[in-house]
Amino acid sequence: MPTQSHHSFEDLRRELLSQKYSYRTVKGYLYYNRDFLDFVKKQPSEVNDNDLKDYLLYLAEEKQSATATLNQAINALKFYYGSMLKRKFVYEVKRPRKDKKLPVVLSKEEVAKILSAVDNIKHRAILMLIYSAGLRVGEVVKMKAEDIDSKRMLIHVKGAKGRKDRYTILSETALNVLRKYWREYKPQKWLFEGARRDRYISTRTVQHILEHACTQTNTKKDISVHTLRHSFATHLLENGVDLRYIQELLGHAHSKTTEIYTHVSTKSLGKIRSPLDSLSVSKEGDK
Repeated sequence: MPTQSHHSFEDLRRELLSQKYSYRTVKGYLYYNRDFLDFVKKQPSEVNDNDLKDYLLYLAEEKQSATATLNQAINALKFYYGSMLKRKFVYEVKRPRKDKKLPVVLSKEEVAKILSAVDNIKHRAILMLIYSAGLRVGEVVKMKAEDIDSKRMLIHVKGAKGRKDRYTILSETALNVLRKYWREYKPQKWLFEGARRDRYISTRTVQHILEHACTQTNTKKDISVHTLRHSFATHLLENGVDLRYIQELLGHAHSKTTEIYTHVSTKSLGKIRSPLDSLSVSKEGDK
């Protein structure tokens, strides 16, 4: 009998691809289904309710997995055992509550410092485009020249998350850097090509570009490329832009997702005075 990790899940892969799931989702679903079998040391036909609960408990407690990870593991197992194998037990899993974590946001000065530290014109153009338009890293790497509409000063984001197209703003500053980059590199198919001209730059490379800039500027915050998108949204909010427009620019399906930025904006918090400042406290303790 083959060991559990040798279960190929070819049926699962074919089913996900036929339903047009994204590459990342397919990869994630296959990973969690294989990892689950490795953990329980059984074949799919032998798996029971307790195995599933033990695995999720292991992810939550021993691996300290975030809510998003647990939810993806649940969705992966639910798809295979529930939708495909028509087993009932998966539906009894209680989903963990969402972590109430606020996104890390950079100040405008920090963003300026990071962008100024990037000497390579291509790398600078990428980071500028992400911050200036609130793009996801997966969106910026797949940009093509025709997606940049300099007449209307808009960027056409195609096949974004949830496969919905949207328009977002094109900044004058970013456009100037893009033109300079274009003259120097003359990209063909993709706006930002990878090591091979027929491939686009990898998301990992973009992450490395940002990490390098953070090292150069001694930025201590725990940030990723997505932080630039968070910072874009927060800075727009601080500039008085309506939340509904921000939702549109980011391509959020639900306004609830966009509302998180109201919690990290300093605009509203900055207006509140601490009650201590209105007290007249004797200074005797300062002597």
